[in-house]
Amino acid sequence: MCLNEAVDSSGKLVFKPWDERLDREKFVDSDVDEELLFNIPFTGHIKLKGIIVIGGGEGMDPSKMKLYKNRPSMTFDDVSTEPDQEFDLNPDPDGQLEYPTKVARFNQVEHLTIFFSTNFGAENTRIHYIGLRGEFTEMRRHGVTICNYEAQANPMDHKSNLLNKMGHVIQ
Repeated sequence: MCLNEAVDSSGKLVFKPWDERLDREKFVDSDVDEELLFNIPFTGHIKLKGIIVIGGGEGMDPSKMKLYKNRPSMTFDDVSTEPDQEFDLNPDPDGQLEYPTKVARFNQVEHLTIFFSTNFGAENTRIHYIGLRGEFTEMRRHGVTICNYEAQANPMDHKSNLLNKMGHVIQ
């Protein structure tokens, strides 16, 4: 989900395969100012190692990026909180610059929020590609286990030969 996008659902178009990163047909533009906010849920755990961003050129490239880990449904009201990591970006039309994350901090990511706050002077921000590099681990959710614990043992549950009334004949 992307907030402040000029065209609805265009934010998801910038997450594309590496070999399509230079495709200029798919992009997202900010709507009323230069800010864009991406909320990205994952179906498993991610160890995020790096991010690549290709902007729109002509001053429309994002210049600042803030990352927030495991804070679902963030809005522009929430971005004033301390980010988990912040970057000063450089224009990169070919996607050659990778911004390394603090891997220890971005371990076990279930939800990632990316906030682009400013650009290089244009009225709007344009992004053509966002690449996330890391490791995916399938999330294993364990259901509720119902257990019964005994405060005292129930004699009927524990069979013993001591209580059998068998006679023994000694000769």
